[in-house]
Amino acid sequence: MAARAKAKTKAKKPATKKTTKASKKPAVRKAVDSQFRNFTPYEPKKNEQYMNEGQLAHFRQILQNWRQQLMEEVDRTVHHMQDEAANFPDPADRATQEEEFSIELRTRDRERKLIKKIDKTIDRLDAEDYGYCDTCGIEIGLRRLEARPTATQCVDCKALDEIKEKQILG
Repeated sequence: MAARAKAKTKAKKPATKKTTKASKKPAVRKAVDSQFRNFTPYEPKKNEQYMNEGQLAHFRQILQNWRQQLMEEVDRTVHHMQDEAANFPDPADRATQEEEFSIELRTRDRERKLIKKIDKTIDRLDAEDYGYCDTCGIEIGLRRLEARPTATQCVDCKALDEIKEKQILG
């Protein structure tokens, strides 16, 4: 009997873990889906010139959508902070609220810097200087630009910069 009870207990534990993992996946997918709404990778045609009008339009759309989503987050934060602002009598509650607001504001500050970077990238698109490495001048690559639309360096140059930075800063 004891052996049967142990077997049932062991059988239940993995099932619980699978359920937990499965329940986390949809939440992660929702976050990823909301960040890249309506995103479809660019499929280059055979013998297509790099950074042609179609590709430039594709990346312009990605950048504009990304910027719009960040601006919507800024608006949500402002409304949230206005709606949730309260003068709690309990110091612990007040400290918790201030910490939450501080974290939100730090996040928005990083996003504000990212919006500036997106704007600079859109300016590069307009100047037809987009898609080429600032360091060596070669093509950055469509897949890298889709992964990081504000990239200004190819993978090799970026890796070298990171190695140098690690050596200097330790």
